Order: sequence, then structure tokens, then C-alpha cells
Amino acid sequence: MTTESGAVATTAVPEDGVVDGGSGRRGPGTAALALAILLGLLLGFAAGLLAPGLFRPGDDSAEAGFARDMSTHHAQAVEMAILAHEKTTDQDIRTLAADIALTQQAQIGIMQTWLKEWNLGPTSRQPRMAWMPDGAGAVQDGLMPGMASDAERAQLRAATGREFDALFLKLMLDHHLGGIHMAEGVLDLSDDERVTAMAKSMVAGQKKEIELVRSLQGRIGTP
Repeated sequence: MTTESGAVATTAVPEDGVVDGGSGRRGPGTAALALAILLGLLLGFAAGLLAPGLFRPGDDSAEAGFARDMSTHHAQAVEMAILAHEKTTDQDIRTLAADIALTQQAQIGIMQTWLKEWNLGPTSRQPRMAWMPDGAGAVQDGLMPGMASDAERAQLRAATGREFDALFLKLMLDHHLGGIHMAEGVLDLSDDERVTAMAKSMVAGQKKEIELVRSLQGRIGTP
């Protein structure tokens, strides 16, 4: 899972760390996933450093707000994905969860590197989503679009079996839809090539994952 700061915490698993999935294939254990996530984060930092730009967004810019808010948004997705990787017995969901965790943790690394390059802190005094026109109105109970509430996350942690799988898919679908809304928002506001390239990649990737989520929901049902 992730802490409030977005740091990844690993959970002890059986020695082989593997649960047979619905397809009968065996995937990497949770410890291996955690190591891969850490590597992805480091590669994300490196990617941000290898492509420095001349543009230096200000503290209240759309670019800075996007990098900060999307990092927090991604951190919750990584938390839920790691949980799914630990608990599910469906190999397709397990693979999806690993892909989400690895991709989004690497993107966090890139966005945090941008903020350092811009001489900006990881947080701001500005309200969440203030960088988007009418964005503050999309924040409900302190949660950005698509984010799961504390109660929903507790329900996910307590669920097992098919109930867990169905709830994870529902929460991740909502999460991706919210993330796409945010990424499309910065595309309307930014001319920074790295930021817009990242946002376009997020939109394309999460739309593909939404198709997979809906296909899996059709197979196992919805809560």
C-alpha cells in the first residue's frame, strides 16, 4: 500500500509470493512487484532528469498543479493496485494491477522530478485542482475526481474473493475516469511539451485499461 506521502510499503507474502489466477498462469510475487515499482520510480526520476526543459512553470501554474495533484491521484491507484496484486486469485486482474502499479509509480517519479527541476515543492498552498478552471468544484470531501473514499478503501481491504475483484474493478474504473479528466484538463492549459506528452500518454493508456476493466467486469460481474 502507499502512505499519505505516496511512499510504497511492502507486505509480507508466502515464500513463492504467487497465487494461481483464473487463467492458471503464475505471475510475479508481491515482493518482486514492490522491487519493480521501486525501480520504476527511480527510472521515472531519471527520465525527468534526462529531458530538462527551458520552461520553468510558476508555483500556481497549471503544470505544477497537475504534477502535484496527479502524483497524489496516482499514489492512491498504486495503493489499490498493490492490494489487488496481493489479494486477487484472478490472474488477469493480477496482471492489470501490476501494470497499473508499475506505470503510475514511474509517472510519479517523472512528475516529482519536474517539480524539483522547477525549484518547486511537492505540495502547494493552493487548493486541490485550483489549476483547472472550476476544478475546485470537482473536489468532493477533499477527494479529486475518481478517488476512492476512506470508507471505500476500508471496504476494499476487508473484501475477499469475487467481492474483492468486483469492487477493485469498480473503484479503478472510477479512478481512471477521474484521471483522464485531469489529464485532458492540463492538455487545454499547457504548452509544455513534456507535460502534454505525459498527459496524452496517460489518457491513451488509461482508456485502454478502462476497456480491459469493463471486459473483466463483464466476465465476473459488478458489485
